Amino acid sequence: MAREHLERLGYRLVARNHRTRLGEIDLIMRTDATLIFVEVKTRRSRYSDAPWDSLHEQKRRQVRRLASAFLSECRLSQSPRNLRFDAIGILLDCQGRLIRLDHIENAF
Repeated sequence: MAREHLERLGYRLVARNHRTRLGEIDLIMRTDATLIFVEVKTRRSRYSDAPWDSLHEQKRRQVRRLASAFLSECRLSQSPRNLRFDAIGILLDCQGRLIRLDHIENAF
């Protein structure tokens, strides 16, 4: 769902569930000048916490470290001029149907 949302906005997929030596990055997308690292949080409506509740400072630091590891391990054909960190929160009903998708650009 998150990937399809970003592709509708014109972003291009670079990697999905990319593993580095430090962990996993949910999505890495690209526009012409920007490489975007995306943290995706999904919750079912029966849970009381919102998708954003688990995007705490420690997780944001980890995503930044993962992005740095990705950039040092992977050689891109074109170096991006800009880096950005987005977050997508997805809320599903009990049957797994989308209730809400929130996309925050420059989330951290």
